[in-house]
Amino acid sequence: MDLKQKILKRKAEIGIVGLGYVGLPLAMEFVESGFMVHGIDLNASRVECINQGISHVLDVKSEVLKKAVDSGRFKAYPTYSVVSDVDCVIICVPTPLRHTKDPDMSHIISATENIAKRIHKNMLIVLQSTTYPGTTDELLVPALKTDHLELGRDLFVAFSPERVDPGNPQYNTRNTPKIVGGVTPRCTEMAKTLYEQAIERVIPVSSTATAEMVKLLENTFRAVNIGLVNEIAIICEKLGISVWEVIQAAASKPFGFMPFYPGPGLGGHCIPIDPLYLSWKLKALNYNARFIEMASDVNTHMPEYCVQRIHRIMNTVKKCVNGSRILVLGVAYKPDITDVRESPALDIIRLLQLDGAVVDFADPYVPEVAIEGQSLKSVAATAESLKTYDLAVVVTHHSCFDYEMIQANSQLIFDTRNAYKTGAENVFKL
Repeated sequence: MDLKQKILKRKAEIGIVGLGYVGLPLAMEFVESGFMVHGIDLNASRVECINQGISHVLDVKSEVLKKAVDSGRFKAYPTYSVVSDVDCVIICVPTPLRHTKDPDMSHIISATENIAKRIHKNMLIVLQSTTYPGTTDELLVPALKTDHLELGRDLFVAFSPERVDPGNPQYNTRNTPKIVGGVTPRCTEMAKTLYEQAIERVIPVSSTATAEMVKLLENTFRAVNIGLVNEIAIICEKLGISVWEVIQAAASKPFGFMPFYPGPGLGGHCIPIDPLYLSWKLKALNYNARFIEMASDVNTHMPEYCVQRIHRIMNTVKKCVNGSRILVLGVAYKPDITDVRESPALDIIRLLQLDGAVVDFADPYVPEVAIEGQSLKSVAATAESLKTYDLAVVVTHHSCFDYEMIQANSQLIFDTRNAYKTGAENVFKL
């Protein structure tokens, strides 16, 4: 039986490398579709919890994971040994930026090298990790190619960008359209066939580089537009105009305008980082991606701008930030999730501490964070505790916060997220 028939008959076994917020939900969808799935993650404690049915991913409920484990169709491993026995491998490892803002490809390279040691005929390997255009052809193909396996006939390699939006109540792994691009047309066909078994809509493109570029365009589009509206927020504040009123009015136009909203900076693994993959790649081609660099500069400096605003807000009541008690409301990078990666709240806390403020944070989703090696634990935002702070800063607008109670018991509030739609004497807005 060839690989395509094995996939269509649900006889193909799938290995998923990386069981984070991308890999684990994808594994559950393939299990739900009737496949045997083997998860691979080098974090041994994570693997142990997963095999006990305990989920660490917001979008995968523990009862769903436990059902998958108990069914015998899903098991996690802390090594790559199981790759020898699978038919399809999907790589979902992290791709962070180094401090020098160039891509850290070490996780992809390590995963590819370990898979290459266990490669066999009639195998499909798909990279899902966000990366720069050319990665699949330049890194994966040379490492996986062998003399006795012909690409597009015996071995199939493709790229399919992840499009996960953690915590999104409407769009999940199954109903978010999937882009696939293979090294050869047959590779594209094989990857498309695999994903069609678990994803509602699969869209093939002409190459791996095209598929890689699709993801970067999506997130660059958001980063550039957020950078624009963040600058508009700064401009409006200087002009004495409400940026939120301006956006609301502009959004009434039924064509030619799409509303984006300002904030204290960009967070998450994708939007602050992915455009810089493209910028880095283009520098090697002697081209400066000006929009990307400019948007990144604006977005990166928003926490500093917010701290400057906090100084001015404190000045209105003749108080100095140095020595003041400030409560940051929300440190997750977006509402109603646990993820703090690249969260602007961490920068705001650090900058306020450098200015001498005594800073606490309240976040029901995040029990603890580390700032410059110092551990901070979340505190409860109660009526009594709020009265002890000189200023509360809404950084992440979790839906569970009681904003009316917060406003009634806070001396001053700096609202960076438009949590307060109507004005109040003690509320200052971005």
